[in-house]
Amino acid sequence: MFKHIELGATLFIPATHKSLDSVVCGKKYPTLRSVVVDTEDSINQQQLPHAMKCIENMLNNFKKSSVLVFLRPRSVEVLKEFLACESASAGYGNIDKIDGFVLPKFSLDNFDAYISLLQNTKFLIMPSIEGLELFEQVKLIELRDKLLPYKSKIILIRFGLEDMLKKLKMRRECEDTIFDFSATNVVLGNFIAIFKSAGFEISGGVYPCFKDSKGFTKDVKRDLKEGLISKTIIHPNQIDIINELYKVDKKEFDEATQLVNSPHAVFKQNEKMAETTTMNPHAKSIIKRAEIYGLKE
Repeated sequence: MFKHIELGATLFIPATHKSLDSVVCGKKYPTLRSVVVDTEDSINQQQLPHAMKCIENMLNNFKKSSVLVFLRPRSVEVLKEFLACESASAGYGNIDKIDGFVLPKFSLDNFDAYISLLQNTKFLIMPSIEGLELFEQVKLIELRDKLLPYKSKIILIRFGLEDMLKKLKMRRECEDTIFDFSATNVVLGNFIAIFKSAGFEISGGVYPCFKDSKGFTKDVKRDLKEGLISKTIIHPNQIDIINELYKVDKKEFDEATQLVNSPHAVFKQNEKMAETTTMNPHAKSIIKRAEIYGLKE
């Protein structure tokens, strides 16, 4: 139920990364909780054969650690290649050791192709919605409804933040969160409402200014305010910032604990009304965060 909280800072790295093996096994960044090995946006088409070879080598040397490991195939065809090679003799013998797949440019057009490959596997999936569905509510609802039967396999839904800005011909500065602009605020607000109301979780979008820790901190705090847990990151210096920000305030933890343990349907809590039934999901999420990341000092 709370698997998405375990993801924390999700580092995206190209499959051609020089330290791929040490990243996925948790040696290079000991506090990293999840990683996505990418064969899509971070490499060009000419690099794909080399990237696939790198993944083959990685899997041959793979030793499972506490790091959750996902592959991001470039296309349905690349995913098919991974899944068709589950036998050790085919080269991807340890594919069953990874946790799942991020599905890029996930849409109504490729829905059936992706799902037919993964529905009967153990792999978790993270669909990444990056196309026109972001801007068309009817299509977004249709996509959500088609995903509902597979909700147990979906750890969370991702969205293409930079793709969204591209389509709007916009670019944000480091001091801006994506919720500061009227157009993107409406698009994301709609996206969050449609998916979270159906029980799906949503990842926070990428923050491109990897040297700006102040701006990144502001971005993560706004994500948390919007109920977005787990965040795409592109630089390892963002890992420990997220781990610290995901710690829970002691007062918030005490309120959550009191709420889930209360025998009352409604009660007064720190000069606020607390309803155990309606506030229970949020309270349990807070408690789980505290279990994983701890309490603020």
